[in-house]
Order: sequence, then structure tokens, then C-alpha cells
Amino acid sequence: MDNTRKIQCNHCRQRLSSPKANEEKMTCPACKLDTIIETPKPKNQRSSTSCNDREHSLMCPKRIFNKLRKPADVSTKTPLNIEPSPFRSSSRPNKRAVLCGVTYNKRKYRLKGTINDVKNMRDMLIINFKFQENGIIVLTEEETPEHIPIKKNIEKALKWLVEDCKKGDSLVFYFSGHGLRQPEFNGDETDGFDETICPLDFIKEGVILDNDINSIIVQPLVKGVKLHAIVDACHSGTILDLSYKYNRKENIWDNNTPPSGANKATSGGLAICISACADDQVATDTTAFSGNTMNGAMTYILTRSIRKFPGLTYGDLLDLIHEAFEDVNKNECLVNTNFLRRFYKDSLSQVSQISMCLHYKLRMWLGMICN
Repeated sequence: MDNTRKIQCNHCRQRLSSPKANEEKMTCPACKLDTIIETPKPKNQRSSTSCNDREHSLMCPKRIFNKLRKPADVSTKTPLNIEPSPFRSSSRPNKRAVLCGVTYNKRKYRLKGTINDVKNMRDMLIINFKFQENGIIVLTEEETPEHIPIKKNIEKALKWLVEDCKKGDSLVFYFSGHGLRQPEFNGDETDGFDETICPLDFIKEGVILDNDINSIIVQPLVKGVKLHAIVDACHSGTILDLSYKYNRKENIWDNNTPPSGANKATSGGLAICISACADDQVATDTTAFSGNTMNGAMTYILTRSIRKFPGLTYGDLLDLIHEAFEDVNKNECLVNTNFLRRFYKDSLSQVSQISMCLHYKLRMWLGMICN
């Protein structure tokens, strides 16, 4: 083995001859400068100054670069004023909610009140019904990317809402945005139309059908679990495909089970849906009630009524919503910003609906909201 030591000038990198024994420095014949000769260390001993070893001096450029390149430990850090995402929460409160508001900001059919609606609903759940902040997922265009109300995020949040649900859970799904209806050919609908909600990316990814909402958040509900869905969108009357819907004019419950016989019931739990309007109507986005802030009409009246009259029954709430609409219509001051208004003559006469999945008619009708 060749034990000749290879020495280079520290200044011009000229190769030097092998040093003599105990020689401490050598003069470079090219640049005439001295190079200090270090005594070689045993192979099993690491140098604290050599950049060729795994340890480096404090000011070694390689050491500094490696430190900068190493990602910071953020496992225990949370950005200021931002709650940890419930998607990653290990604890699941028995009161959980998904609140979705879509403004469609870059579209001509933009809505102006949906984020206000979500804020009103969130405040009501926390203040009036003692929901915890880490049990509420908010999906709006003002949130982080995983909470933007695109189709895949909404569906992911809905699955989170009902995942491993158990007796005693109280769940809420709220949606404020556009809704559409389309013909269906499987015989699942009494009126021949599927109702839908429109995610932010619905033009590219498609709408979310009532069939899909039913399969994701209605059918998994086990005994002892209660779900409230509040949908402030056009054509939302039977958006959850629940078994019964209340006919306020005749004071009876109409059967809404699928003519095809398809099973859309829960697994023993209870689902209740409060919708902004009937399946053939459009909903209203307005300043008529607040005076200066745009809101979904049904959402504003619902949250205001529950705050003002604690202990309301479902029947009381429906009456208050209808009375508020009648008062505004009499004064002819309802301002509708929904782009569909130009196509519908009855856009100022939306009739809020209540539907449910089981034949609990009398008990539910007299029961307190979210009880």
C-alpha cells in the first residue's frame, strides 16, 4: 500500500512533495507561501474541523448549509390564531359540525352572503349549543387549501363528520351556496328530479347529488346519533332524500320514500333537514333583514330566532321563518342577488322545508331543536 501523504498548497492548490518527518510547514514553490502540515489523526477519531468528516467546526460552510437545509421541528407548533385542523384531530367531540359557504368569487353567479352565513352558524353552535371549536370544520374560500369548498374537500369533511359515530353524538351539516336540480331516471324521486349542491369547482368536477349526501351522512347514522342538516340553497327541499317532509299548508307529513324502493334510511339514527326552499324554488341572498350585510334569508332568520327564543320547537322555528318572509314581502323590500332570479317568477316566495328520516312526527314536532 502506498502510504505517501498527498499535500496541497492551502493558497494556490499546487501539489507539494511529501513532507519530511516532524516537518510542520512547507513552502509552495509556485506562490512562495507556507502551508501548515497537520499531524494525521487515527481513522476512528473524528475531526471537529475537517469538512470531509461528519463533524464540522462552528463556522464551516458545509455545517451551516446542512443546518439551514434541515427542516425546522414544527410538530408542536401551530400558526397564530389558527386552530389545528379537525381532520387531524385525535380527539373527536361528540358534538361535531361541518359548515360550508361557497361564494364562487371568480364567477358571474357570485354570492355575497355565504361567508356571513357560516360565521353566524358557527357562533350560534358555539354560544347556544356549546360546540367546541375543534369539533367544527369550516369550508370557505378564505380558508387554507384543504378547507377550500371544492368537491373532494366537502366529501372528505362529510365522511369525517359521521366516521365512527356513536350513541350520544350530535352532528350538524350546514351548506350555503348554489343548488341545482337535474332529471333522474332510476325512480328514486317522487318528482323525477335529483337535488344537488354546487361545490366551488362544480363546473369541472360536477355537483354533489342528494343520493351521495344521503349515502355519506344519512345511512351511516346508528341508533342514538342525531344529525341536523341546514341547507340554504336553491332546490334544497329534499336534499338529503329523507323519508318524510312536512306539508305546512295541510299540516301533514308527506311520504318521500323512493318509489323505486331504494333504501335511503339511517342505520337507526335520526336525521333532520331544514331547507331554505322547496325543490322547485330558488333561495334568496339578501340585505333585507340585516339592513347592511348580505345573508342567506333563511339562515339569518333561523339563527336570529334561535338566539332570541331559546327552547324553540321545530314547528315554532318554521312558523317564525315563514312569518319573517311574509313581513318582508308585504313591505316589498326583499333584495335578491341570486343570478337565477331572472328566470323564476316565484323567487320571493321561497317556502322553507323540514324533512326527517323516521316517522317521529309528533315527538319530533314538539321536541326542542338540537335537544
